[in-house]
Amino acid sequence: MPHLRPLPLIAKLIAALALLLLVAGCTTAAPPESVLAVPAQPQKYAAIVVDASSGKTLFEVNSTAQRYPASLTKMMTLYMLFEALESGRVTKETQIPVSDHAASQPPTKLRFRRGETIDVDSAIRAMVVKSANDVAVAVGEYLGGGSEDQFAAMMTAKARQLGMTSTTFRNACGLPDGGQVTSARDMAVLGLALEHRFPQHFHYFSESDFMFRGRLVRGHNDMLGRVRGVDGIKTGYIRASGYNIVTSYNADGRHLIVVVMGAQSARQRNDHVEALIQRSLGPMTADAKTRLMYAGQEPAGLALPGMPAPGLPAQ
Repeated sequence: MPHLRPLPLIAKLIAALALLLLVAGCTTAAPPESVLAVPAQPQKYAAIVVDASSGKTLFEVNSTAQRYPASLTKMMTLYMLFEALESGRVTKETQIPVSDHAASQPPTKLRFRRGETIDVDSAIRAMVVKSANDVAVAVGEYLGGGSEDQFAAMMTAKARQLGMTSTTFRNACGLPDGGQVTSARDMAVLGLALEHRFPQHFHYFSESDFMFRGRLVRGHNDMLGRVRGVDGIKTGYIRASGYNIVTSYNADGRHLIVVVMGAQSARQRNDHVEALIQRSLGPMTADAKTRLMYAGQEPAGLALPGMPAPGLPAQ
């Protein structure tokens, strides 16, 4: 039997390399995967991230499912008020009267009394910064010819005009009403419309406080100043909806609109928005999968961006 001599080192290296190539050729690499904590129950959660420059959707879950807008409603009230400014129907000095109905709205509010007035410029700030329900209803009545119901119908018609197909408004402020519904996608459409249609007024959405009658009124949008590049837009909360937000990010040549609905707390909502911004700004692989981990649930199943998580009805 011939004597077997040890392979030279170079031959051993070549053999090892060939074995590695063979194993690699027989193995299918799993697509990259990430886990995204969702601070909401599945039945309340909805989210979307849109590249505002291209219109491309970068992330979405339940984005067309109907949700309660809460004070995101005031974005449309402001849209209608900005239109009135542009048409000359009102000026920033126009005084808007406060009716009994407007004054009776529950907080958050500026606590006007019947017969008092507020100028349009202050009314804009009161709705953006304080999310004042009494001011929003006063504006709605003024623009609706004395009727908030009429104004709500005008808001819904404007929503259809803008392409918001899942939205119906019943009031000007977003207080609970079972018939007042929207979707995360519709709120993204509205956020984009406010930026594109009224760039000269968009600065209001970046204000975190304002002076009114000699006192400083502080706002609710803690995303302002938290993440560099965030320049608005609006928060909202009612018990039925959870904590909602529409956020605009604009920095380093990237412009995003982020909508999150149904969070269990404002802090968790803001953390989630920040995570979605970071995710959207980072390098994304086309076949990357995201595992959604809802509040109070164990991680289960993969959910592709743009698809509902397993166990949720397709929208």
